[in-house]
Amino acid sequence: MTTFERIKNLADNQKISLQKVAIDIGLSENAIYGWKTRKPKGEDLAKIADYFHVSVDYLLGREEIDGPQFSPELLEAIDNAEGYSGQPMDDHDKEMIKGLLAGYFAGKNKK
Repeated sequence: MTTFERIKNLADNQKISLQKVAIDIGLSENAIYGWKTRKPKGEDLAKIADYFHVSVDYLLGREEIDGPQFSPELLEAIDNAEGYSGQPMDDHDKEMIKGLLAGYFAGKNKK
């Protein structure tokens, strides 16, 4: 699978167009489509990796994804969520929420 195909799959799985991804990370609307025939810059790959919360190595085909992939909007909501009594959640709490959601979605997808 090519780098372009991996990025396309990530976007498709989250029902996001490649044009939206490109614009969201500050590239031209059709920049990612250009990666079908040419190699992307390292800094652009890093932006894509951050956007989808995967590693650059995954995008390059050097590793596989270990865990579930949440949409950028869901991850942002978890990062900005407040805990009990409006207190900010620490990183451990946020990881626990992601784990709970991963388990929920895994069970839901088995049905």
